[in-house]
Amino acid sequence: MTTHNATADRPVKAGARGTGPSGGRRRPGGSGRAGAGFALHGRFPHLYASPAVLFVAVLLYLPFLWTVYLSFTAYDGLASPEFTGVDNYRRLFEDDALLVSIRNTLLWVAGTVVLPVGLGLLVAVLSYDIKGGAWFRLPFLLPYAMSGAGLGVIWGFILQPDGMANQILTFLGMPGGDTAFLQDGPLNTVAMIVVWTWQQLGVNMLLFVVGLQSIPRGPIEAARIDGASGWSMFRHVIWPLMRPITTVVFGLALVASLKTFDIVWVMTQGGPGRSSETLAVTMYREVFVAGSYGYGSAIAVVLTTVTGLASYVYLRHQAGKENS
Repeated sequence: MTTHNATADRPVKAGARGTGPSGGRRRPGGSGRAGAGFALHGRFPHLYASPAVLFVAVLLYLPFLWTVYLSFTAYDGLASPEFTGVDNYRRLFEDDALLVSIRNTLLWVAGTVVLPVGLGLLVAVLSYDIKGGAWFRLPFLLPYAMSGAGLGVIWGFILQPDGMANQILTFLGMPGGDTAFLQDGPLNTVAMIVVWTWQQLGVNMLLFVVGLQSIPRGPIEAARIDGASGWSMFRHVIWPLMRPITTVVFGLALVASLKTFDIVWVMTQGGPGRSSETLAVTMYREVFVAGSYGYGSAIAVVLTTVTGLASYVYLRHQAGKENS
């Protein structure tokens, strides 16, 4: 008596899963160019990021390394750079104008971080979740659409000794109608901080509104049931939940304040007598006005280092708060 094996008579499809055309098991990596490509990227996953890394290296890292090299030379942009060691960095500590620039930069960092961010948060909280809040926020956003150079020209005319600000004060009979807003330091720096705040308040407000909209409603409703409202609600519920967006806003404001150039240059060109210069303006003056590329490069290296360290310390501090 014989038995028939149905499985043996069943045809095997050439394209069946797990088999090749001849019935053998197919390689996991596939075949042809596609399989070779997957295998290559599987062994070297960093190849995916190599185009972006190359792009950043060409546009950022190589120029920065060239600037570091120039900071150790005497170079006027025409002849070949002449290596001078640390003379440019030694000169930094002997330049009285640079000390004024550092003072103004610190003043800029304090003013252009606290005022735009603080007022932006205040406007965002006051206009959030109220009827017509979007229309209330619109006037604060319009200045951000203007360039820093354009704002510098407009406010330069307003704050001149015979400009609109003094004319309005005189017309209203108020004191200060002859104030030299842009001629006396550090008052000129304070005046430009106010202009910067007027421009940057809107974007900070918008970021905080996005942060408020991302807060889940559950914790807020639970806090309301427990009797929280007003300042206690903001301090104990809303503010801790907004920590991620607050980190971003403060970080962006910090970096932007350290490299401020356009408004200062257009309104005062760092004057009078270099009394309103910041580090970015001093760097520009030394390189493109005085033609001292080596000394200007040293200032650029210091400014870049300070910006990077300040950003790193701030982000590490915020990361430590989130992990605690």
